[in-house]
Amino acid sequence: MRFRASITNVPTFFRIIQAIEKLQKKCIIKFTETSMHIICNHDANEGGIQVWSQIKVDAIFANYRIQSNANNEITVGLASEALLGALKSASTSTTSSSSFDTEEVVMKLAKKNDQALFSFEISGMSRVGHRLRVAHDVKIEVMRPADVEKLKEPLCPDPDLHILLPPLQKLRTIVERMRPLSDVLAVRANNNKRLVLAISTESVRVETEWTDCRNTALFAQLNVTLDNEGDGADDEIADPDKLFTVLISTRSFLKFLNSHVVSTTTIAGPY
Repeated sequence: MRFRASITNVPTFFRIIQAIEKLQKKCIIKFTETSMHIICNHDANEGGIQVWSQIKVDAIFANYRIQSNANNEITVGLASEALLGALKSASTSTTSSSSFDTEEVVMKLAKKNDQALFSFEISGMSRVGHRLRVAHDVKIEVMRPADVEKLKEPLCPDPDLHILLPPLQKLRTIVERMRPLSDVLAVRANNNKRLVLAISTESVRVETEWTDCRNTALFAQLNVTLDNEGDGADDEIADPDKLFTVLISTRSFLKFLNSHVVSTTTIAGPY
């Protein structure tokens, strides 16, 4: 089993793991020949949050080499905080304020004292012209193919709508103010650009509304109820002003909104 790659986009890799670390303390990373999958499943479930993500190898790595008996795939479990620490060191070394100019960051699979790990080798030049090398080791647990087969992304029904959320950082500020009022948050949206966040208890009722959110083009297809009986009836267009509601954990939603460090916007699809 072999794995070695140069990390060419350290800031993006760092921001992705930064968002994951705020969601889960442990994660699973699956490397294939073309992509990297980051998974937080029910085994490490904290507040009902799961993550099933996929990143193209070319977006993060260069000189990417992987080899294994499991169809050239390697799946490992590790502490997200430890991985974040290694990437933070590499990311800091690439900033203009650092006294260390990074030339290359290499990530490779290794073993020390029978402990499997990812070794990060950061090499570069100091401001006074000395060549330096910094190493970070992150302990991992290589998963058996039989356990990898059990990893199944949960099946979800087609959503009732897709809507582009407001900037996540601003949304997070609003949800933080709502958090002391209730552990449960209602998210309502329709196909006419309307989004509502609401809290309703015996003692308080609070709503925040947006009326200019964008419904994605994909949803033009989802608004149509097809006649599956084949009786020749016309397609029925759903009411665009109808609000669909989901109840979610306020705390879990705040964890999700930490992903603003990776992307400022996202698309929501209530079921």
